Amino acid sequence: MDVIKNSEEKKYLVFRIGEEEYGADIRKVTTIIEKNMSITRVPRTPDYIIGVINLRGDIIPIMDLRKKFDLPEIEDTEDTRIIIIHIDDILLGLVVDSVVEVVNLTEESIESLSNFSSNLSIEYIFGVGKVNGRIITILNLENLIKLEEI
Repeated sequence: MDVIKNSEEKKYLVFRIGEEEYGADIRKVTTIIEKNMSITRVPRTPDYIIGVINLRGDIIPIMDLRKKFDLPEIEDTEDTRIIIIHIDDILLGLVVDSVVEVVNLTEESIESLSNFSSNLSIEYIFGVGKVNGRIITILNLENLIKLEEI
């Protein structure tokens, strides 16, 4: 694996989907809310876009990352959250099983997945970081949004 070269430290919001931990650049996160608001289904959208919410006057599409990553569905728990991200004037909510913590990582410590098979669908994965012996998959949120027809 190539190591992405840059010693600048960044903060990542770590969240859990199933047993796996993922990270998102904290600068892209606008808010985290409980998943107890009304979600309105929108016809003819991909199954992982579970609808939209009205948050402080903004209509925000909601993506279920379990469905996006082809993981089995589970019932929501008291830990289920919606992470609202903001990229290129687009707001998007990501449903996750739980939010864990905020960690500091240098880009040097994130290993690129560029040496993996080109058959893998990794456009929205930036790399893999290590924190206290744990592996955290760092998402490329820009590509996650660009891949969607939101």
